[in-house]
Amino acid sequence: MPDDPINVLGGRLETCSNEPLTGFYRDGCCNTADEDVGCHTVCAVLTDEFLEFSRARGNDLTAANPAFGFPGLKAGDRWCLCASRWLEAYRAGCAPRVDLEATHRRTLETVPLAALESHARGAEH
Repeated sequence: MPDDPINVLGGRLETCSNEPLTGFYRDGCCNTADEDVGCHTVCAVLTDEFLEFSRARGNDLTAANPAFGFPGLKAGDRWCLCASRWLEAYRAGCAPRVDLEATHRRTLETVPLAALESHARGAEH
């Protein structure tokens, strides 16, 4: 059963992306629960820089995997990222922008709100 759909700002969790369809539950939202070991809770707007960063760490998000219905991602796609990977990219200086309204509050167990706010859509980078 998913956690309450509350975002990092305390409001209702908004949809991250239906095209491509994202989320641990593939419901378009960054919903999570205890079985989501990777904590796929950060709604990010992907960049080429981040995609290369992820590929270099062994998770090539650009590669399609039809067996799992995964289309492969490109810059500009919105996707629910693992909170720990987003934080790793943040510390490396290549974290993508985030949609705070679509980022689940459980993210705050891993990522400080100030870090997310500094990368919020519309924030100076």
